Amino acid sequence: MADLYRNADQVKLYASIRPTYPPELFHFVASKALGRKLAWDAGTGSGQAAVSLSSLFDSVVATDSSPEQISHAPTHLSNVRFAVTPPSLSLADLHRLVAPGSVDLITVATSLHWFDIPAFFDQARSVLRRPGGVLAVWCYDGFVRVDGGRVDEIYRGLMEATWPYVDKDIRTMVVEGYAGVEFPFEAVEGVEEGTAPVRRFAVERELGLEGLIALLKTGTGYQRAREAGVEVLTEEVVDELKRAWFEDGEEIKKVKSPIKLRIGRMGSS
Repeated sequence: MADLYRNADQVKLYASIRPTYPPELFHFVASKALGRKLAWDAGTGSGQAAVSLSSLFDSVVATDSSPEQISHAPTHLSNVRFAVTPPSLSLADLHRLVAPGSVDLITVATSLHWFDIPAFFDQARSVLRRPGGVLAVWCYDGFVRVDGGRVDEIYRGLMEATWPYVDKDIRTMVVEGYAGVEFPFEAVEGVEEGTAPVRRFAVERELGLEGLIALLKTGTGYQRAREAGVEVLTEEVVDELKRAWFEDGEEIKKVKSPIKLRIGRMGSS
């Protein structure tokens, strides 16, 4: 994923506009871990998930392959260690960051689809505590819901226009909430879905028109379209979005991004 976030302005926009995840999500996944000593946030980006984990665990290691993203991570958290790692992280290098069998919780927030998933799961299994270490991976479902009449329809059309610029397999993984990914972990107690996607969480926030447009610009599909010389946000589309935005007289609108979570734990073997 590092190649997507090399432009300084792009990374700054991502860090400023991408929403944080709801506290109840972190409390839920943390409650399934048997300990609260160490969490590893893999694919941390600019640290949105790591910040939330810092209040729930004694220590957090947060890694990403993009130095530009890591450069926008917060520096005031004494119990979080941010580290830039190579896209292909060896077990030996990983074990220099976190010791084998030492991690209570691993989180992957909206980035598993960029990983070599079988290799990552092997890494996860090597560092999670046995038994009871927990892996929690989640993503948005690919669409943002906007309260505001025609705005939701127009914005959905914009998002769909960016999908051809995202690898089909990645797009499918995100839309399905990783349902088709082989998940070699046991179900955790109290999760009726087992290891299937859990659909009980969502990011909700209030945005103005410029904020909503900026959110689209942080998406991989939009970035890849621009690289291909295609501007999805044409002047005509932006004008239509503006007209629809102010039809109800409200400058700020509620924006909702449903989350799909897969969670599992290590057994004793």
